Amino acid sequence: MVQGSSYICSLVQSLRSASFPSKLANYSGYTSRAASNSLRHPSTYSEDEYADVDWDKLGFGLTPTDYMYVMRCSKDDNFKEGRLSRYANIEISPSAGVLNYGQGIYEGTKANRTEDGRILLFRPDQNATRMMHGAERMCMPSPSIQQFVDAVKETVFANKRWIPPPGKGSLYVRPLLVGTGPILGLAPAPEYTFLVYASPVRNYFKEGTAPLNLYIDEEFVRASPGGAGGVKTITNYAPVLKAIARAKDRGFSDVLYLDAVNRKYLEEVSSCNIFIVKGNRISTPAISGTILQGITRKSILEIARDHGYQVEERAIPVDDLGDADEVFCTGTAVGVAPVGSITHRNRRIEFKTESSLVWKELYTTLVGLQTGRIEDKKGWTVEIH
Repeated sequence: MVQGSSYICSLVQSLRSASFPSKLANYSGYTSRAASNSLRHPSTYSEDEYADVDWDKLGFGLTPTDYMYVMRCSKDDNFKEGRLSRYANIEISPSAGVLNYGQGIYEGTKANRTEDGRILLFRPDQNATRMMHGAERMCMPSPSIQQFVDAVKETVFANKRWIPPPGKGSLYVRPLLVGTGPILGLAPAPEYTFLVYASPVRNYFKEGTAPLNLYIDEEFVRASPGGAGGVKTITNYAPVLKAIARAKDRGFSDVLYLDAVNRKYLEEVSSCNIFIVKGNRISTPAISGTILQGITRKSILEIARDHGYQVEERAIPVDDLGDADEVFCTGTAVGVAPVGSITHRNRRIEFKTESSLVWKELYTTLVGLQTGRIEDKKGWTVEIH
């Protein structure tokens, strides 16, 4: 069960500056492609020592780092202490619940290096809470908020040399919770694995910070009422690959999906939430069980209110796009991405992408908080020592 907001708030305060002991001392095992034969303990790396990466050519692809975090438990038990190990392939039964029935969820968060050398996470407790909610929906045990945040912190610290220099990108952190125990009949797996790995990344879309061109494909839907569209289960993503491929073949950046019932209301893009701007009003589709509760989405809504915008979460008819001044997307991977056009039924609708832009104002504040350039008065960032 997701813990109460008062507990979460007090826990976040205790996590913001907490340090942790290393669990690498007794490890020996596989060395990843990223790690050399002389891979050192992470505490021996200086604060300004970096991995051998061309940071100027960094995109959003997998660059294996040195370490990952692993923790296991049985179906009727709670997660106990996990450990760091070198990044490597994992062994799994052919009859594992995740392989046969898709019993798995994941999260995504980022670590950033500040100009003064600090390492910051952004709202990892929110990822932990969302994983707990998703695990309940998928009949899986989940790490506690404390366990989740500690695991992320240890993974980031162990891979700190892979965190890009300020302004060159972030260390993307991927926590996974999967049913690894063998199961033949349709039922929850008997054993679960929680693991965390990381990769340095920069821009998610090949366009970089250039405006996206989206396509509304009415043949495919992302989620339907009563399904699992509101949680970050792995089963939500493979079904959109065909729609994405078809859109990219036609020269578009990604797909904007409509609701499954009426095929009339905006839902979200394949991997991010959607916002529309009209004057001083910023609107985004309301959370209704089919839309992922994005942490960047939640943060942008609060930042927009702080900046004096009128913010609303509502059902947004596709026809409202014709009156919008701006459209933008939000997500951990994409950050805040402007949309230059949306094509629907052979009609191309274009949006403002120059002069004074709302998305850029919100993006600047968000990134300023994430990278320490703006003082965090909300308690959103967690420093890693």
